[in-house]
Amino acid sequence: MSNNGTVYLVGAGPGDPGLLTRRGAELIGRAEVLAYDALCNPSLLKLAPESAEIIYAGKRAADHAIPQGELNQLLVQKALEGKTVVRLKGGDPFVFGRGGEEAQELAEAGVPFEIVPGISSSVAAPAYAGIPVTHRDHCSSYTVITGHERPEKGGESSINWKQLAESDGTKVILMGVERIRGIAERLMENDLDAETPVAMVRWGTTGQQESLIGTLGTIADLVDQNDFKSPAVTIVGGVVDLREQLNWFERRPLFGRRVVVTRTRTQASALGARLSELGADVLEIPTIKIVEPDDREALRDGLLGLGSYQWLVFTSPNGVDRFFKYFFKGFDDLRDLGGCRIAAVGPATAAKLKALHLKIDLMPDCYTAEGVAAAFRDSEEYSIENENVALFRAQVANPELPRELETLGAIVDDIPVYQTLPETEDRNGAVARLQEEGADWITFTSSSTVEHFDARFGLVETLEKHGARVLSIGPETTKALKKLGVEPAVEARPHSIDGMVGSLVAAAG
Repeated sequence: MSNNGTVYLVGAGPGDPGLLTRRGAELIGRAEVLAYDALCNPSLLKLAPESAEIIYAGKRAADHAIPQGELNQLLVQKALEGKTVVRLKGGDPFVFGRGGEEAQELAEAGVPFEIVPGISSSVAAPAYAGIPVTHRDHCSSYTVITGHERPEKGGESSINWKQLAESDGTKVILMGVERIRGIAERLMENDLDAETPVAMVRWGTTGQQESLIGTLGTIADLVDQNDFKSPAVTIVGGVVDLREQLNWFERRPLFGRRVVVTRTRTQASALGARLSELGADVLEIPTIKIVEPDDREALRDGLLGLGSYQWLVFTSPNGVDRFFKYFFKGFDDLRDLGGCRIAAVGPATAAKLKALHLKIDLMPDCYTAEGVAAAFRDSEEYSIENENVALFRAQVANPELPRELETLGAIVDDIPVYQTLPETEDRNGAVARLQEEGADWITFTSSSTVEHFDARFGLVETLEKHGARVLSIGPETTKALKKLGVEPAVEARPHSIDGMVGSLVAAAG
């Protein structure tokens, strides 16, 4: 039996990561080698295992990261090493993606392969621009052609321009931005009316989407005037007129806004997905990663002495996650927490605890050290004087909270259950995009994300360079911003992810 690996030619879809097929996501998740194209959304790379070898195989115009012939041989070589290889291709592998050539090379080398179709930009980009490629009142067919014929064809074309022009169906042209003037002229030379509506959709289905509307006679000039660049899909036909009524994606409340999300890699996706659904162009740039604390002894002693505490205080969802990760390594029963009461700072922290069916005995209205102390001080039901309080939180955290609790007479053990370290990877290319293109908003969900973003990029310099505004989740994060001389444009109300999303939508107007 052969020990060869398998190569999977996977369609990455048109750009929106939500349009990747389930089969594609499954294969990326077990790839040992992942070779991806320029038009693949880089956020899909985070689906790959950390151990996967990532190879950029992008091709843009005459700039090929790896020449096609060498790439074909690379796929064969990796498979012959017995590896699971995913070749991730923008759109569909067999729609102007040279997937057929790659599959032929694999077949000739005796390498097992599988084709996983993807959603082609030829239908997806028009749909996200509000343009149906077929409609009973306009046409019953559509034709997809490439605007990039093989260079060695010279001035000749295999496209029957007369037949194409005479067809009543919609014409969809891929990769035709640089040649749009010639394409329009060929169609008009073959008697297609110069007033025929034309749309060009750039970076379709993503937060970067941009649409240009004209006619066959004006579109080339509009491209020049607007410095409209590839990659784009061109749609020619009466269906373009339906865009005014059906343009759903570009009317979303955050469309056209580029938003930076600085949460940890595992948390960023939840906020990023919410913002993307509202039309934002999201750059996930995690500035911190959560790791084990240096002081394990204090944590071990705290877990062994749980029965001695009257109160457990959690200040963040990370604190809850990490505490119970360690708790369940040593205990089989949630009742081993004992008869302690629980305080939670913030609704997200409370939600984590409630998911474990734990009652929240106290939650301050203000998510600060002073707010926690005030909640205890003003409580008619609870007093923490002479009571043992375990504070489970980050290794480096605001020292005010234990001091405030001690002023109320509590005996406080400040126990680190995690530490935050700088995140320096840029696996999805978001850092490069921020530095080159800037952003409209930068979001911060904790003081540590502020501090680490500043250490890595220089927050003040970044804001001045790009004119970005800052959204803070709450008072403690705002304090960290103000220490750097930055006043947030908006502080979320309420101080939660939901509050951040709602506040950003309101601020974006």
